[in-house]
Amino acid sequence: MSNTGTRTTALRTRRREVATMETPDDVAAMLRLSAAGWGAKRIARELGCARNTVRHYLRQGGWKAYGGGEGRKKALDEHADWVRKEFERHKGNAEVVRQELKRQKKVSVSLRTVERAVEGRRRQLRAETAATVRFETPPGEQLQADFGELLVEIEGKRVKAHLCVLTLGYSRRLFVCAYANERQVNWLDAMERAFYRFGGVPAQVLVDNARALVSMHDIQTSEVVFTERFTQFATYWGFRPRACAPYRARTKGKDERGVGYVKRNAIAGRSFESWAALDAWLEEWSRDVADVRIHGTTGERPIDRFEREQGELLPLRDRPPFLAEREFERKVHNDACVEVAANWYSVPWRLVGTIVVVRVRDQAITISHAGEIVARHNQVEGRHQRTVDPLHWEGLTRGPAAGLDTLEPVTATPPEFARSLEAYAEVAA
Repeated sequence: MSNTGTRTTALRTRRREVATMETPDDVAAMLRLSAAGWGAKRIARELGCARNTVRHYLRQGGWKAYGGGEGRKKALDEHADWVRKEFERHKGNAEVVRQELKRQKKVSVSLRTVERAVEGRRRQLRAETAATVRFETPPGEQLQADFGELLVEIEGKRVKAHLCVLTLGYSRRLFVCAYANERQVNWLDAMERAFYRFGGVPAQVLVDNARALVSMHDIQTSEVVFTERFTQFATYWGFRPRACAPYRARTKGKDERGVGYVKRNAIAGRSFESWAALDAWLEEWSRDVADVRIHGTTGERPIDRFEREQGELLPLRDRPPFLAEREFERKVHNDACVEVAANWYSVPWRLVGTIVVVRVRDQAITISHAGEIVARHNQVEGRHQRTVDPLHWEGLTRGPAAGLDTLEPVTATPPEFARSLEAYAEVAA
């Protein structure tokens, strides 16, 4: 074929592509994505049409019917507005729209007919879900917090480590620490450590909808209720808590990407002698690698941008850690112990069934009843540990207990009871 014939064929192909008929909703989606910075090729791939079609409508500035009449009438043309509203009301469920057509309008059509009628709006919804407008925060405005988990070799064993990654929105500076779980105390501890690391507190902290922090988040009304302790923590430090929209992790995109970056760069292929060694490595890696890299979005080193952000953070004002002292109530169980952070601490057996006040400060646990201190223990690490003062079981165990002259708690298993448990239940009653 000659060059002239090739050019003629290509020209006809382009004309056929441009002549493809798109619905008004399709064209509206094209204009909206173009305004968000999408190119014609990306829009065409997202909406399933030709690039020249996209370019044609963008040049035209909107949808216009081709000359030559309205074409063949479609089954749902007269109900087009109603179908579109119902499709949106039922959150994109075409089958429900088909059922409502039959029930309300007495119109019986196939599911495929409804799908063709709403195809433009369906594409638009997909595009709106995929499109993300980058949101840049001013210095000192926002800290994003998130957890990610992966298997790490610690002490020769493969264990699941939960990495808490906190990212300053402006400078992209990271703070990373590792925990054995994602309990509320670890969320708060990570934030507090980040505040001390950065030397200040941001105006707001954006988190996901973890149950440890968010009691309720209504997707329809956007109403958010944070847990009582997280609210107290935010008030203490003076920041505004925010939760990203449910099922929209992209709202917290800076930190989502930060979690992946830490997994791939800081952890992959490494093993650690202990949890403390893992934490020490994360601090070293943050300082020597993450802080001084050229960030792909900002084009600057996070540590350099942080110099402009640090002065905008709320000052710490020498406040002690919020977690330095905690006070709460616990019920004494039948084994004469109270539960604190998944560990068990003994009290005098006569308090079984009563409510006591537990105070945690500087790794020490003090338990009071009726205004008097009844037990003191050192806080233990890990979970499911039982710390017992033998004097708390005096009068219940076999053998002399009076000879024990120390109140220093020891980790032990409960002693064998001299009487049946029914007898102690009567005493507790």
